[in-house]
Amino acid sequence: MTPGDTPDDGLIALAETLADTAAGVVLKYFRGDFDIVAKPDASPVTIADKEAEAAMRAVIEDAQPDHGIVGEEMDDKNPDAEYVWVLDPVDGTQSFVTGKPVFGTLIALMRNKTPILGVMDIPALKERWVGVQGRPTTFNGEPVSVRACDDVAKAWIYATSPQMFGDENFPAFERLRKASWRAVYGAECMAYGLLANGWVDIVCEGTMDLHDFAPMVPIIEGAGGVISDWQGRPLGPYGDGDGTVLACGDRALHARAMELLSR
Repeated sequence: MTPGDTPDDGLIALAETLADTAAGVVLKYFRGDFDIVAKPDASPVTIADKEAEAAMRAVIEDAQPDHGIVGEEMDDKNPDAEYVWVLDPVDGTQSFVTGKPVFGTLIALMRNKTPILGVMDIPALKERWVGVQGRPTTFNGEPVSVRACDDVAKAWIYATSPQMFGDENFPAFERLRKASWRAVYGAECMAYGLLANGWVDIVCEGTMDLHDFAPMVPIIEGAGGVISDWQGRPLGPYGDGDGTVLACGDRALHARAMELLSR
């Protein structure tokens, strides 16, 4: 890492302004009456997703017009720029539309396709994680860290849902789940924050894309954890990976979890 890889305080403040901007939009609709539309991949999207992303884009374009933007709901803007913002206005839309408050807004800033800043905001619960390359991760402004756990048999594991794993990956996930102490589902993106806070040991997921994992890289690494795909490779910037994610608080645990996943 070079000194220039660490975002300055102005960019960190901008990322938090984006989270505040999205929260102001999303909470207007939460547990309200709105239409749910199926995207081409059959996943749901709402007016809250679209308006929140549009609002964040407007803030970026005003503050940093040369920066690129890759958003989940709208077309990419200058995705090959040195600095690119990655936006997921409502991660966990299924939770959002069913009134469950664990959905989040995910924001990442990449420099030369490497995530250097990540924000995960859970607006309904007023909980926010900020990860900055070269700095400790914070939860609501206070530094947090992962916990030690080098034994899979003692590990708590989170995944969004067992249904997220396709036929190819489900047997691998089941090996890890059966070897762990307990598996819990349904935390959405918040699972990564719980890991950063030292309350969870493993987050294992499939079918993830850039919007889902880019913010998690600085958040998990800044808390002392490790995050990769199931083969231990860095998470690819533009869909060149396989969509798998394995995050662990303990490096030895990560190595053992990869062994179970790769059998």
